[in-house]
Amino acid sequence: MGPGELASVMTTLHDDAEFRFELLADLAGVDTGIVLQVVYHLWSPLTPDWLRVICDGLPREDPRLPSVTFLWNGAEWAEREAYDMFGLIFEGNRDLRRIYMPPDYQSFPLRKDFLMPDDASRSPGMGVRPMEIAFQTAESGRTPLVRLSPGTGSLFTSPPAAVGPGDATPAIEGGAS
Repeated sequence: MGPGELASVMTTLHDDAEFRFELLADLAGVDTGIVLQVVYHLWSPLTPDWLRVICDGLPREDPRLPSVTFLWNGAEWAEREAYDMFGLIFEGNRDLRRIYMPPDYQSFPLRKDFLMPDDASRSPGMGVRPMEIAFQTAESGRTPLVRLSPGTGSLFTSPPAAVGPGDATPAIEGGAS
């Protein structure tokens, strides 16, 4: 459903004696890469089944939809989280501000177009990333430490190709240099 129908559908699900969805268990933002969505998980004492309601088709440039805090007070915090991580604007939420990121933060970390400062989304086969180089301190006379393979935890001061039988073993962090 679109954002225009959300308030009336949620009011019916909450207030109608036939449905009685009294509990909003979760509210989550979703970025499909094209549009944004909000997914609501509802519970009713009348059925053992849960209901998932998806508000679809929110434009990336201005994703606005009505708040459901007039039905479920607890939605306020979940809407704040979705605003902070996805930039979803819940009209009618009385306290829509960032909950995790600093107030002056300009981006939304869970959007698919969010860029990591170290470009960590690249494949490990593309080489050493800038944040994986630990530069020497002014006190140490050692050369920079370079992580050769992501996830191995091994740090060397020289590439393994320079090491052969009988050659000196490269210095490993915490070991001899």
